Amino acid sequence: MSADTSAPIRVPEPPAPPPVPLSATTRLRASLRRAAPALGLYAAGRLIGLVCLAVWAGWVGKHPRTLLGYSWDSVWYVGIVRHGYTSTLPPDPAKHGVTFSDMAFFPLFPMLMRTLTTFLPITAVTAGLVVAWVSAGLAAWGIHAVGERLHGRRVGAALVVLWGLLPHAIVQSMAYTEPLLTALAAWSLYAVLTRRWLWAGTLALLAGASRPNGIAVVAAVCCCAAAEVLGRQASWRVWAGAALSPLGWLGYLAWVGYRRGSWHGYFAVQDEWGSRFDFGVNALRFVRHLLISKASFAYFVALVILGVALVLFALLTADRPPLSLLIYTLVLVTITLGGSNYFASKPRFLLPAFPLLLPVAVAMARARPRTAMLTGGALAGLSFVYGTYLLTVARIPM
Repeated sequence: MSADTSAPIRVPEPPAPPPVPLSATTRLRASLRRAAPALGLYAAGRLIGLVCLAVWAGWVGKHPRTLLGYSWDSVWYVGIVRHGYTSTLPPDPAKHGVTFSDMAFFPLFPMLMRTLTTFLPITAVTAGLVVAWVSAGLAAWGIHAVGERLHGRRVGAALVVLWGLLPHAIVQSMAYTEPLLTALAAWSLYAVLTRRWLWAGTLALLAGASRPNGIAVVAAVCCCAAAEVLGRQASWRVWAGAALSPLGWLGYLAWVGYRRGSWHGYFAVQDEWGSRFDFGVNALRFVRHLLISKASFAYFVALVILGVALVLFALLTADRPPLSLLIYTLVLVTITLGGSNYFASKPRFLLPAFPLLLPVAVAMARARPRTAMLTGGALAGLSFVYGTYLLTVARIPM
């Protein structure tokens, strides 16, 4: 029998064209749309916290704008904006001869404030609040991007809400540098996770110019770049990102050293403030003092927060997070716990350590809606009340 030649001949279909890569603007818009519900919750929480503060501040005869924009460290930033790095307070006998120099404060935050006052008809105090509030919004967006990248949108949203309801979250609304550092750190870590090395290095450079503990971002980028180089043939972007990352931190230290006439000039400035890294010896002594004597309520809350932070770090490590988040958080926690003095400020120093909240965010995302809402409500009440207490009642530096 002859073969059947009537069957149709199948012509192979041409391969599908490769997907068109989305532009950076399109990706950012999509990310912002996905983060919008979480950002709305974050903004609502911070607004309620500000209302609570304003009501109580008016009751006790204090102005909320002054409390938020011109107290403690904010006074120094305003002075730098107005006069440059020229302010040094004489030694304080009550504080064992401590000398205070404005060179202890890194330059990025006052530079942004100065830029706003140059181009807009606003005061330095208002400029500080604008920079802090915009930075807090960008930080919340970056935190959502990191959480979503690792565990999905629900965890990203929970991570943002938790960060906005920390006991010291009122600092996110103050003219302080923690919101700025958190924004730069979150987006730099996101850039590492998505292998955008030039962005990671540039943002790490800026983070290093914003605060002393910005070195944590530098360490994360450099360690991940080293792992990339060892694990595969790395492109020039990996090397460039790693080379860029420490320039902000090292550049400011070099400038202070030049001004002080010594290579360790910045560390001498910190020493004059009574701040140095002593591997936690001073902190342990202060804890012993707390346990045997009377002290402000805020100090005991700080002790509890530090203990919880250690537990959260253990849980985070057990979950085996990406190397970038682990290194970043480890350096922040080490600097905070190992630094001397300013015990009440240590929870504030940990505000940028948002990866500590990842285990809790994962648990909240998996919990029943009622449980998650009750937990969020309890945290909100604590945050609003304690934030108001810190700025209007507690007489300790933040």
